Amino acid sequence: MAKRDYYDVLGLARGASPDEIKKAYRQKAKEFHPDRNADNPDAESKFKEAGEAYEILSNADKKAAYDRFGHAAFEGGMGGGGRPGAGGAGQADFASAFSDVFDDLFGDFMGGQRGGGGRQRAARGSDLRYNLRISLEDAYRGLQKTIKVPSAVSCGACNGTGAEGGSEPVTCPTCSGMGKVRAQQGFFTVERTCPTCSGLGQIIKNPCTTCRGAGRVEKERTLSVNIPAGVETGTRIRLAGEGEAGMRGGPTGDLYIFLEVADHALFQREATNLFCRVPVSMTTAALGGDIEVPTIDGGRSRVKVPAGSQSGRQMRLRGKGMPALRGGAHGDMFIEMAVETPVNLTSKQKQLLREFEADSEDNHPEGANFFSKVKGFWDSMKS
Repeated sequence: MAKRDYYDVLGLARGASPDEIKKAYRQKAKEFHPDRNADNPDAESKFKEAGEAYEILSNADKKAAYDRFGHAAFEGGMGGGGRPGAGGAGQADFASAFSDVFDDLFGDFMGGQRGGGGRQRAARGSDLRYNLRISLEDAYRGLQKTIKVPSAVSCGACNGTGAEGGSEPVTCPTCSGMGKVRAQQGFFTVERTCPTCSGLGQIIKNPCTTCRGAGRVEKERTLSVNIPAGVETGTRIRLAGEGEAGMRGGPTGDLYIFLEVADHALFQREATNLFCRVPVSMTTAALGGDIEVPTIDGGRSRVKVPAGSQSGRQMRLRGKGMPALRGGAHGDMFIEMAVETPVNLTSKQKQLLREFEADSEDNHPEGANFFSKVKGFWDSMKS
């Protein structure tokens, strides 16, 4: 089958500039790379076709020959270019060009850093997570909490350099300080982290005896954390620079404190509102009266119970809820009444209740309404 025109392969017009050629190849390489097209059997051939086109068109001499003679320029005799990648300077030029594009496309995937030779002399320390549980009262008031955090800190013996006696790290001889090495594997140039220096670009000939060349040591630190009023479960507090120390003098990571507000014995929380279920005697619910309820600030409030109140009735105490994390406004507290049925009755109490029941036909509107609906339901089933 006849070869496709190299310009058509890359989707270019004749006379395209070197930048346009490189950009077009980058797009095609990304589109048809075999690793990204496992389910496309044609991807590999198209990827190789794009690479062949780029090898010719990215080289000024080969491009000039191709523009004049087409594919015949490289099929023997016309211009002496030989087939693409046949060896010598042509292969070296293409390897360099392909490596440049490979860096651009897959540098992040390989774990390297583009620019500046990819060298990473000092690695940033890891971020740390600390789970802290507090009470609902603490979340209401806010507090200053002292915590102990085990982490890696900069080694004082070598000032974080990892080298003994003030000596300095030296350039890695394997990667020449690049932090990564390249190997030619057939058509591809593969880039890997340098095995000698682990990507740092430097090695320590005389490592510190305290930290063994790491530049940091394990130590437990005591920190004071300010927890503002109004926090909830899931609230995250960031302490910049309080994470692990970086390798060999690298920047320190951050410490993230994740808060959990413990359940409360009396109150349930929904955002800034609080709910409290309060038992009310049957007599108080029927006749009305006052009850005393607790509040989250440690105080107490008197609530008037209307006569004839039923279980589930809610009453609101404005401003007695939790403070908002930002803004300072307080939510409300809702009192939910639970009318309590008396137990362990004496014979006299039972007799009084039977007399009350016999004379209270019109005192149960909700029950009367319910049984009226039940009667209607049964009548409809019969019909």
